[in-house]
Amino acid sequence: MFSNIKKGLLATTMLASATLVAQSASAEDMVALLLPENVNSRWEQQDAAAFVERMAEIAPEVQVEVFNANNDTATQQRQAEQALTQGADVLVVIPIDGDSSAIIADTAAEEGVPTIAYDRMINSENTLVWIQADMFATGAAQAQHVVDNTKAGDTLVLLRGSPTDPNAGVIADGQMSVLQPLFDSGERVFGYANWTPGWDPAIARRSMDQALTQLSNNVQGVVSSNDGNAGAAIAAMEEQGMAGTVPVSGLDCTVQAQQLMLLGLQTQCGWRPLHEMGYAAAEVVVRMLNDQSYDDLATETVQNGVGADVAFVPIDAYSAVGAEGVAYVIENDPSITKDMVCQGQAASTDFCQ
Repeated sequence: MFSNIKKGLLATTMLASATLVAQSASAEDMVALLLPENVNSRWEQQDAAAFVERMAEIAPEVQVEVFNANNDTATQQRQAEQALTQGADVLVVIPIDGDSSAIIADTAAEEGVPTIAYDRMINSENTLVWIQADMFATGAAQAQHVVDNTKAGDTLVLLRGSPTDPNAGVIADGQMSVLQPLFDSGERVFGYANWTPGWDPAIARRSMDQALTQLSNNVQGVVSSNDGNAGAAIAAMEEQGMAGTVPVSGLDCTVQAQQLMLLGLQTQCGWRPLHEMGYAAAEVVVRMLNDQSYDDLATETVQNGVGADVAFVPIDAYSAVGAEGVAYVIENDPSITKDMVCQGQAASTDFCQ
């Protein structure tokens, strides 16, 4: 359901084609990468960095422009318009809102410019490609981890993602595929759930504080949809002397999350090879610029929220648990080193000695 990454498969495919495409793209070509926000450091430090790096390797003559909308949908739309005005030949968009961002893909299509939905789906008939892992399986793995580390009758809290992020709903559906039967049978008790607009950890913290108050601290598991929410839940539980006694899931395996895992405070995180996602986006972009097929990368077809068929580039993923999971992520994520993780309190853990 949530398998270990097939290391090197995508990278090998892209390397094999790089020689073919590097000489073809024109110096007049330009591609725009539209980031959603800077609350989560991954967008600039991992996804954008990987995309820019691979573009420089396989099509160094192509101009790459990176925009960040800082969680404002109107800003993201203006940035897309700016990119098109500047002559963008391809848009790679991580939408803030999967519905309202349809105008970006639609406007681009009117100018003959293709749109790639990166990480989050864009609900437009003009979305050509989607690059992402199986987020339903991601949510299911989060929930299963918490279930496996709680017992019959235990009360669970669900800290969901941003309601405007299409992935958040899919993650939640994956979680509930595991949890709903247990809630129905009484094997686990549904204690509290709330969404987190903009994936803002401050909002997640308020939600967790409310959950603890409403439940009189009777919480035995937290199904958190990402690492920001997980950190917020842990901070709230620390004030109640509960941190480290409650399993907490996450997503992205940030450096902070891995430190919390080594300290036994966060117990799981879903990891995706963000560098491979960035590389895949670059490869698809260059294929588009050169009117070449990318069927070997987009091996599946999915339907988005408006029923349009979208070519899907699947990225595999890994459910990291404890120190073993941290070791796996460090080994496979080029953006994270052991020295980065072994800082602060984490430095004193057995893993870092």
